[in-house]
Amino acid sequence: MRSNVSPPIFPVAARFLLPLILLFSVFLFLRGHHEPGGAFIAGMVAAAAFTLQTIARGASATRSAFRVPPRYLIGIGFALVVVVASVPLVVGQAVLDAAWVTLEVPGGGATEIGSPILFEAGVYLVVVGSVVTIITAALGE
Repeated sequence: MRSNVSPPIFPVAARFLLPLILLFSVFLFLRGHHEPGGAFIAGMVAAAAFTLQTIARGASATRSAFRVPPRYLIGIGFALVVVVASVPLVVGQAVLDAAWVTLEVPGGGATEIGSPILFEAGVYLVVVGSVVTIITAALGE
């Protein structure tokens, strides 16, 4: 028979692991343009971090970690995806046509930033919002 009492080390470990897993999620998100990784897998890794927190500390602790309810992230992310995908149509280009800007980085060097990162941010928000909403509903109080 399984008890509902978690070992005391689990919430402590989850508190230390959450920021590390979220940092890894950001790494995967930013790496996604040039190498394997990207918004979907980064969102799944972030959702796994919040799932760990939900199991360790409860759904209310996870919900309070967000400024807006996690289900709102789904709508915000979807709206961002639709806007980024359709803006090129307004200016006479193909759907999802990318716009790139080269930025000079302090200390020498340059980096390219493009509209695909906004599309990927929308995907990231949809994935995190969906999984966290489902997990907090399933494991919630």
